[in-house]
Amino acid sequence: MPRSLDFLYGNPFGRLILKAAVCRPVSKLVGVFLDSRASKVLIKRFIRSNGIDLSEYEKQTFDSFNDCFTRRIKPELRPIDGDPSSLIAPCDGRLTVIKAEKDRAIPVKQSVFTLSGMLKDEGLAKEFEDGLILVFRLCVDNYHRYCYFDSGRKGENVFIKGKLHTVQPVALERLPVFTENCREYTVMETRSFGRAVQCEVGALLVGKIKNHSGECEFLRGEEKGMFLYGGSTVILLLKKGAARIDPDILAASEKGMETPVKMGMKIGERI
Repeated sequence: MPRSLDFLYGNPFGRLILKAAVCRPVSKLVGVFLDSRASKVLIKRFIRSNGIDLSEYEKQTFDSFNDCFTRRIKPELRPIDGDPSSLIAPCDGRLTVIKAEKDRAIPVKQSVFTLSGMLKDEGLAKEFEDGLILVFRLCVDNYHRYCYFDSGRKGENVFIKGKLHTVQPVALERLPVFTENCREYTVMETRSFGRAVQCEVGALLVGKIKNHSGECEFLRGEEKGMFLYGGSTVILLLKKGAARIDPDILAASEKGMETPVKMGMKIGERI
Protein backbone atom coordinates (compact mmCIF):
# COMPACT_ATOMS: atom_id res chain seq x y z
CA MET A 1 0.00 0.00 0.00
CA PRO A 2 2.65 2.67 0.85
CA ARG A 3 4.41 2.19 -2.53
CA SER A 4 1.16 2.53 -4.44
CA LEU A 5 0.30 5.69 -2.48
CA ASP A 6 3.73 7.14 -3.21
CA PHE A 7 3.03 6.56 -6.91
CA LEU A 8 -0.46 8.14 -6.75
CA TYR A 9 0.61 11.23 -4.81
CA GLY A 10 4.21 11.67 -5.94
CA ASN A 11 4.20 10.73 -9.63
CA PRO A 12 2.68 13.00 -12.34
CA PHE A 13 0.97 10.04 -14.06
CA GLY A 14 -0.15 8.71 -10.70
CA ARG A 15 -1.79 12.04 -9.90
CA LEU A 16 -3.88 11.76 -13.07
CA ILE A 17 -5.20 8.42 -11.81
CA LEU A 18 -5.67 9.95 -8.36
CA LYS A 19 -8.03 12.64 -9.70
CA ALA A 20 -10.50 9.89 -10.58
CA ALA A 21 -9.82 7.73 -7.53
CA VAL A 22 -10.62 10.46 -4.98
CA CYS A 23 -14.00 11.36 -6.50
CA ARG A 24 -17.06 10.26 -4.52
CA PRO A 25 -18.78 8.52 -7.51
CA VAL A 26 -15.72 6.26 -7.93
CA SER A 27 -15.64 5.59 -4.21
CA LYS A 28 -19.35 4.75 -4.28
CA LEU A 29 -18.80 2.22 -7.08
CA VAL A 30 -15.98 0.62 -5.10
CA GLY A 31 -18.30 0.63 -2.08
CA VAL A 32 -20.99 -1.26 -4.01
CA PHE A 33 -18.46 -3.97 -4.85
CA LEU A 34 -17.13 -4.14 -1.27
CA ASP A 35 -20.71 -4.61 -0.03
CA SER A 36 -21.25 -7.52 -2.42
CA ARG A 37 -20.62 -11.23 -1.85
CA ALA A 38 -18.09 -11.15 -4.71
CA SER A 39 -15.77 -9.09 -2.48
CA LYS A 40 -15.32 -12.03 -0.08
CA VAL A 41 -12.27 -13.04 -2.14
CA LEU A 42 -10.39 -10.07 -0.63
CA ILE A 43 -10.97 -11.00 3.00
CA LYS A 44 -8.29 -13.64 3.65
CA ARG A 45 -5.48 -11.52 2.24
CA PHE A 46 -6.69 -8.44 4.13
CA ILE A 47 -6.75 -10.31 7.43
CA ARG A 48 -3.35 -11.93 6.84
CA SER A 49 -1.54 -8.80 5.63
CA ASN A 50 -2.82 -6.70 8.55
CA GLY A 51 -2.23 -9.31 11.26
CA ILE A 52 -5.86 -9.27 12.41
CA ASP A 53 -6.79 -11.79 15.14
CA LEU A 54 -10.38 -12.77 14.38
CA SER A 55 -10.76 -14.43 17.79
CA GLU A 56 -11.09 -10.89 19.19
CA TYR A 57 -14.31 -10.29 17.23
CA GLU A 58 -17.91 -11.40 17.65
CA LYS A 59 -17.99 -13.23 14.30
CA GLN A 60 -15.34 -14.92 12.19
CA THR A 61 -17.18 -15.47 8.90
CA PHE A 62 -18.43 -12.61 6.76
CA ASP A 63 -20.87 -11.97 3.90
CA SER A 64 -18.76 -9.29 2.19
CA PHE A 65 -15.50 -7.37 2.57
CA ASN A 66 -17.26 -4.46 4.30
CA ASP A 67 -18.94 -6.91 6.65
CA CYS A 68 -15.42 -7.95 7.65
CA PHE A 69 -14.05 -4.41 7.74
CA THR A 70 -16.80 -3.22 10.11
CA ARG A 71 -16.62 -6.37 12.27
CA ARG A 72 -17.68 -5.76 15.87
CA ILE A 73 -15.09 -6.38 18.57
CA LYS A 74 -15.94 -8.30 21.74
CA PRO A 75 -17.10 -5.70 24.31
CA GLU A 76 -14.70 -6.87 27.00
CA LEU A 77 -11.76 -5.94 24.73
CA ARG A 78 -12.86 -2.28 24.60
CA PRO A 79 -13.92 -1.49 28.17
CA ILE A 80 -15.36 2.00 28.60
CA ASP A 81 -14.03 4.10 31.48
CA GLY A 82 -17.28 5.00 33.22
CA ASP A 83 -15.93 7.72 35.52
CA PRO A 84 -17.83 10.92 34.52
CA SER A 85 -14.65 12.95 35.07
CA SER A 86 -12.62 10.82 32.61
CA LEU A 87 -12.17 11.96 29.02
CA ILE A 88 -12.15 8.83 26.87
CA ALA A 89 -11.03 8.09 23.32
CA PRO A 90 -14.08 7.71 21.03
CA CYS A 91 -12.19 5.30 18.76
CA ASP A 92 -9.03 3.34 18.13
CA GLY A 93 -6.32 5.31 16.37
CA ARG A 94 -3.24 7.47 16.60
CA LEU A 95 -3.92 10.61 18.63
CA THR A 96 -2.53 14.13 18.22
CA VAL A 97 -3.70 17.01 20.46
CA ILE A 98 -3.43 20.65 19.36
CA LYS A 99 -4.53 23.99 20.83
CA ALA A 100 -7.05 25.81 18.64
CA GLU A 101 -6.13 29.42 17.87
CA LYS A 102 -7.95 32.03 15.79
CA ASP A 103 -7.28 31.71 12.05
CA ARG A 104 -4.31 29.45 12.80
CA ALA A 105 -3.35 26.89 10.19
CA ILE A 106 -3.36 23.83 12.41
CA PRO A 107 -0.61 21.29 11.67
CA VAL A 108 -1.46 17.58 11.85
CA LYS A 109 1.52 15.52 10.78
CA GLN A 110 2.55 17.34 7.58
CA SER A 111 -0.94 18.67 6.76
CA VAL A 112 -2.58 21.92 7.86
CA PHE A 113 -6.20 23.02 8.28
CA THR A 114 -8.30 25.68 10.00
CA LEU A 115 -11.42 25.08 12.07
CA SER A 116 -13.51 27.37 9.88
CA GLY A 117 -12.29 25.50 6.79
CA MET A 118 -13.10 22.14 8.31
CA LEU A 119 -16.54 23.10 9.65
CA LYS A 120 -17.54 25.60 6.93
CA ASP A 121 -19.04 27.64 9.79
CA GLU A 122 -17.03 30.59 11.10
CA GLY A 123 -19.38 31.19 14.04
CA LEU A 124 -19.10 27.62 15.27
CA ALA A 125 -15.33 27.61 14.75
CA LYS A 126 -15.04 30.80 16.84
CA GLU A 127 -16.70 29.04 19.81
CA PHE A 128 -13.74 26.67 20.04
CA GLU A 129 -10.91 29.20 19.78
CA ASP A 130 -8.30 28.51 22.47
CA GLY A 131 -9.84 25.10 23.06
CA LEU A 132 -8.47 21.66 22.20
CA ILE A 133 -8.43 19.75 18.92
CA LEU A 134 -8.03 16.00 19.29
CA VAL A 135 -7.22 14.22 16.02
CA PHE A 136 -7.60 10.42 15.98
CA ARG A 137 -6.11 9.00 12.76
CA LEU A 138 -7.29 5.48 11.97
CA CYS A 139 -5.37 3.05 9.76
CA VAL A 140 -6.87 0.09 7.93
CA ASP A 141 -5.95 -2.36 10.69
CA ASN A 142 -7.70 -0.31 13.39
CA TYR A 143 -11.18 -1.04 14.74
CA HIS A 144 -13.45 1.15 12.57
CA ARG A 145 -16.42 1.67 14.87
CA TYR A 146 -16.55 4.71 17.14
CA CYS A 147 -18.50 5.70 20.25
CA TYR A 148 -19.72 8.74 22.18
CA PHE A 149 -17.01 10.06 24.53
CA ASP A 150 -19.58 11.24 27.10
CA SER A 151 -23.34 11.24 27.73
CA GLY A 152 -25.50 14.09 26.48
CA ARG A 153 -27.55 15.27 23.53
CA LYS A 154 -26.53 15.92 19.93
CA GLY A 155 -27.92 17.87 17.01
CA GLU A 156 -28.42 16.69 13.44
CA ASN A 157 -25.38 15.49 11.51
CA VAL A 158 -23.90 18.02 9.09
CA PHE A 159 -22.45 16.40 5.97
CA ILE A 160 -19.89 18.28 3.83
CA LYS A 161 -19.23 16.91 0.38
CA GLY A 162 -15.65 16.56 -0.76
CA LYS A 163 -12.99 14.26 -2.12
CA LEU A 164 -11.65 11.09 -0.54
CA HIS A 165 -7.88 11.32 -0.15
CA THR A 166 -6.04 8.87 2.06
CA VAL A 167 -5.15 10.08 5.58
CA GLN A 168 -1.70 8.48 5.34
CA PRO A 169 1.25 10.93 5.72
CA VAL A 170 2.01 10.72 1.97
CA ALA A 171 -1.21 12.69 1.32
CA LEU A 172 -1.17 14.81 4.48
CA GLU A 173 2.17 16.35 3.51
CA ARG A 174 0.90 17.38 0.07
CA LEU A 175 -2.77 18.34 0.49
CA PRO A 176 -5.18 20.03 2.97
CA VAL A 177 -6.91 16.69 3.49
CA PHE A 178 -9.08 17.71 6.46
CA THR A 179 -10.70 20.55 4.49
CA GLU A 180 -10.92 18.72 1.14
CA ASN A 181 -12.24 15.30 2.17
CA CYS A 182 -15.87 14.32 2.73
CA ARG A 183 -16.72 14.75 6.38
CA GLU A 184 -19.66 14.74 8.76
CA TYR A 185 -19.87 16.49 12.11
CA THR A 186 -22.33 17.04 14.92
CA VAL A 187 -22.54 19.53 17.78
CA MET A 188 -22.94 17.88 21.19
CA GLU A 189 -24.04 19.14 24.59
CA THR A 190 -22.24 16.77 26.97
CA ARG A 191 -22.73 16.28 30.72
CA SER A 192 -19.09 16.43 31.79
CA PHE A 193 -17.32 18.46 29.08
CA GLY A 194 -19.91 20.97 27.90
CA ARG A 195 -20.39 21.88 24.27
CA ALA A 196 -18.26 19.84 21.87
CA VAL A 197 -18.01 18.88 18.20
CA GLN A 198 -17.17 15.45 16.82
CA CYS A 199 -16.24 15.25 13.14
CA GLU A 200 -15.70 12.08 11.13
CA VAL A 201 -13.51 12.46 8.03
CA GLY A 202 -13.70 10.01 5.14
CA ALA A 203 -10.62 8.80 3.29
CA LEU A 204 -9.43 7.05 0.13
CA LEU A 205 -12.04 4.50 -1.00
CA VAL A 206 -14.18 4.94 2.12
CA GLY A 207 -17.62 4.42 0.56
CA LYS A 208 -19.48 5.78 3.55
CA ILE A 209 -19.34 7.45 6.95
CA LYS A 210 -22.22 5.73 8.73
CA ASN A 211 -23.58 7.53 11.78
CA HIS A 212 -26.48 5.67 13.37
CA SER A 213 -28.60 8.61 14.58
CA GLY A 214 -29.46 12.20 13.88
CA GLU A 215 -30.60 14.47 16.70
CA CYS A 216 -30.83 12.36 19.85
CA GLU A 217 -29.75 11.74 23.42
CA PHE A 218 -26.75 9.45 23.86
CA LEU A 219 -24.75 7.63 26.54
CA ARG A 220 -21.02 7.43 27.16
CA GLY A 221 -19.59 4.45 25.27
CA GLU A 222 -22.69 3.96 23.09
CA GLU A 223 -21.76 3.24 19.48
CA LYS A 224 -22.08 6.43 17.40
CA GLY A 225 -21.22 4.97 14.02
CA MET A 226 -18.62 3.36 11.80
CA PHE A 227 -16.44 3.86 8.73
CA LEU A 228 -16.61 1.52 5.77
CA TYR A 229 -13.39 0.57 3.96
CA GLY A 230 -10.33 2.79 4.24
CA GLY A 231 -8.23 4.67 6.73
CA SER A 232 -10.18 7.46 8.38
CA THR A 233 -10.08 10.20 11.02
CA VAL A 234 -12.18 11.34 13.98
CA ILE A 235 -11.66 14.93 15.17
CA LEU A 236 -12.97 16.05 18.56
CA LEU A 237 -13.25 19.76 19.50
CA LEU A 238 -13.42 20.80 23.16
CA LYS A 239 -13.82 24.29 24.57
CA LYS A 240 -11.15 26.06 26.58
CA GLY A 241 -11.06 24.76 30.14
CA ALA A 242 -13.18 21.67 29.43
CA ALA A 243 -10.48 19.02 29.90
CA ARG A 244 -6.90 18.33 30.90
CA ILE A 245 -5.11 15.90 28.55
CA ASP A 246 -2.74 13.20 29.78
CA PRO A 247 0.76 14.80 30.02
CA ASP A 248 2.44 12.00 28.03
CA ILE A 249 -0.02 12.49 25.16
CA LEU A 250 0.58 16.26 25.19
CA ALA A 251 4.36 15.82 25.29
CA ALA A 252 4.25 13.47 22.30
CA SER A 253 1.96 15.83 20.36
CA GLU A 254 4.33 18.75 20.96
CA LYS A 255 7.10 16.68 19.37
CA GLY A 256 4.89 15.91 16.35
CA MET A 257 4.36 12.32 17.45
CA GLU A 258 1.08 10.40 17.53
CA THR A 259 -0.01 8.32 20.54
CA PRO A 260 -1.75 4.96 19.89
CA VAL A 261 -5.06 4.79 21.79
CA LYS A 262 -8.04 2.44 21.98
CA MET A 263 -11.73 3.23 22.17
CA GLY A 264 -12.93 3.74 25.74
CA MET A 265 -9.54 4.33 27.35
CA LYS A 266 -8.91 7.41 29.50
CA ILE A 267 -6.90 10.09 27.72
CA GLY A 268 -7.57 13.02 30.06
CA GLU A 269 -9.94 14.37 32.69
CA ARG A 270 -12.50 17.06 33.32
CA ILE A 271 -11.20 20.33 34.79
